[in-house]
Amino acid sequence: MKAGLFDHIGRANGPLSRLFDERLEFYSAADEAGFWGMHLAEHHASPVNMAPSPSLFLAALARQTRNMRLGPLCYLLTLYSPLRMMEEISMLDHLSHGRLEIGVGRGVSPFELGYHNIDHEKSRDMFIDAYKCIRAGLNADTLNYEGPYYTYKDVPIELRPAQQPCPAFWYGSSNTTGATWAGEHGMHFTANGPTKFAKVNIDAYRAALAKRGGPEHPKPEFAGGAAIGALRNIVLADTDADAMRIARPAAEHHLAALNHLRAKHGMMEFAKRLNVPRAATLEGMIEEGTYIVGTPETALKALRAQADELGTNYILLYMMFGDLALPDAMRSLRLFKSEIMPVIANW
Repeated sequence: MKAGLFDHIGRANGPLSRLFDERLEFYSAADEAGFWGMHLAEHHASPVNMAPSPSLFLAALARQTRNMRLGPLCYLLTLYSPLRMMEEISMLDHLSHGRLEIGVGRGVSPFELGYHNIDHEKSRDMFIDAYKCIRAGLNADTLNYEGPYYTYKDVPIELRPAQQPCPAFWYGSSNTTGATWAGEHGMHFTANGPTKFAKVNIDAYRAALAKRGGPEHPKPEFAGGAAIGALRNIVLADTDADAMRIARPAAEHHLAALNHLRAKHGMMEFAKRLNVPRAATLEGMIEEGTYIVGTPETALKALRAQADELGTNYILLYMMFGDLALPDAMRSLRLFKSEIMPVIANW
């Protein structure tokens, strides 16, 4: 089992420059601690994400780290020119010296897509067309592509990724349609949501991947060659009570940010986030498996149970969320490194 890190880089108290500085400090420490990768979300016009351009932040992080894999999870392909996306991918892969992992998606929020004048009902087809175009361009000297949304003719491709023929692609999904698509295309995969909910999507991905015959870009450090992960918020401390004290306000802050646009548009009556069930309290989120809070011993029990149920080989940890203070996140990181990472390495 490998451990990686996930972040939205949500709004917190204080200046934005400090928010970025603290994240760079935290992920530099994570690189030294031996975490496999760092994955950054993309959202727009929402307090849940103060880094709506993943490439910008990852470029800065690439120059402060040496070993950790880096990537968006995910680039919202519906909001990019495919040609420009190819160029950004190539630049970032070279800036990181070949450590880029490309997460892609269509954009889960109809509000965010709407702000960009993108029809949510058409976004899946737009995403698939953009993905096909980008894949064609990353493996060509000249781009010739004609699709329902994007067309290019005789475009010279001057930038190529450091990883040849291209970096590995990732997909995160909360439904079986997306999970199956990811497996059919040989991508690496992460799921979110409650454990029982995530299992349905992971099973759909695994079945499609097996039918395909395996991942397009196998990674030998993951059993079977494909990284199969689950996203979990985690807070570690010396006692369960202390971890709960630290986690509660951060979880409430983060949940409010996730619900911000729904509240703004008067859609709080929905108890789901686009078909992803979510508890409304910290205790409920711990029970459903989306949060892991407590001592390293408590966390190991939860991680073991989830790994057994889901069959994952990658745990995507959200250690610095909401308004969690940097010292508290650093404590979680140190405890995970010393008490948990050596154990799960043998799973």
